[in-house]
Formats: sequence, C-alpha cells, structure tokens
Amino acid sequence: MRKLIFAINITLDGCCDHTKTIADEELLEHYTHLMQDVDLQVFGRKTYQLMVPYWPDAAKNDSETKASHEFAKAFVSTNKIVFSQSLESADDKNTKIVRTNLRDEIVKLKHQQGKNILVGGVSIPSQLIELGLVDEYRFVVQPIVAGEGRRLLEGVNLPEKLRLKLVETKTLKSGCVALNYVKQ
Repeated sequence: MRKLIFAINITLDGCCDHTKTIADEELLEHYTHLMQDVDLQVFGRKTYQLMVPYWPDAAKNDSETKASHEFAKAFVSTNKIVFSQSLESADDKNTKIVRTNLRDEIVKLKHQQGKNILVGGVSIPSQLIELGLVDEYRFVVQPIVAGEGRRLLEGVNLPEKLRLKLVETKTLKSGCVALNYVKQ
C-alpha cells in the first residue's frame, strides 16, 4: 500500500505561512529528493494556486538556480490532485480536480499501485490527519520565530493522541532541521 506523506515548512513557533519561511538551495534540494519517492501530489485549491503557475513557469526558465530548476522539473512531472469545490479548471496538464469525498478518494488512492503520495498545504492535510490517513510526517523546522501567521494543525480535533516515531533527522547548513516521523 502507498504511504501518504505530509510535508511542510514550519517556524520554531509553529507558523506554517509560506511567506514567513525561507526556501534556499539546500531546502529545495531536500524537497527535490523527497519528490523522487512520490508519483502523486495532493493539494487543496489555495496551495495548488500558490504552486501553479509558479513552479511550471520556473521549470521553463533557464535563469533559475539549479536547485529551483530541478525542483520545478520534479514538481511539473508529478501527477497532482486538487480537492476543490470552486476551482473551475487546472492550469497544469498533470492535474485532476476532485470534488468527491476526501476520505474515500485518499483511501482508494492509497490502495492503488504506485509510489508514495505527497500532501502539502494546511487545510487538506489537517483533515487527513483527523481522519488518521497520514502515514508519515516530514517537517522542516526553520530557525525563525514568526510571531504571527497560521499555525500548524490549528483547529485539528484528533479522536486520540497521535503517537509518532522519529526515524530521521537532518540539519541543513541554514540551521533548518528536517524531521521525518512515522505513525506508530
């Protein structure tokens, strides 16, 4: 069965607002490496519209840094599903808009053949965590205290405490710490 992996950048005070974090070359390389193990990305509309058209445009732009270009190519080549009731059409040829039940669709996808599934953003991952469907958590904790902004898992109501096991850590030159947890 495919694993559902939630990956996100957060600040030391738990802020997951993308405008409060830093994406440097090493961080992009970290996420490009993660993309090698997935063949499907899942987003809600807001996160999708942050990523597209930005990364598809970056993939076509030869003036991007090597790390940006490599991440952009990996992003563009991966199939995507966007859960949205309001998005009319996708701007990316590898994207499918899904309007059905989140739980049922993810369970079906996890049972299909393929590599792992990567989920990003806040709203959809929060719902998937509440449903107990996330298998692995990849947090990159940035050495920043934002002091404001949306907090990770804000408003999530878990039926029981979620126990995780730390399976890998990596300290980046920037001081970011990449943490990989699996559900126990």
